[in-house]
Amino acid sequence: MKMVENAHATHSVQAMSGSESESHLPLNVKDAARFLGVSPQTVYLWVERKQIPHLRVMGRSIRFLKSDLEPFRATFKQEVGYGTTDKA
Repeated sequence: MKMVENAHATHSVQAMSGSESESHLPLNVKDAARFLGVSPQTVYLWVERKQIPHLRVMGRSIRFLKSDLEPFRATFKQEVGYGTTDKA
């Protein structure tokens, strides 16, 4: 098994084989946006506002752990309200 470490990241990610690897490997912005159902621009905005859990790799690249995004996505969907609007 291969260990990926970064001095700037607070998490260590261990590469695994098979379907388990997808849930443990960091996602890039595009993949995180797809997982959350939003645009990459929205993900960058959330990162800038420190509203979404993320990791900085080598100071610039942004990565996300799926295990951190799952609870975030659950709260995000609750706030959106599944298509309900407050129009008067």
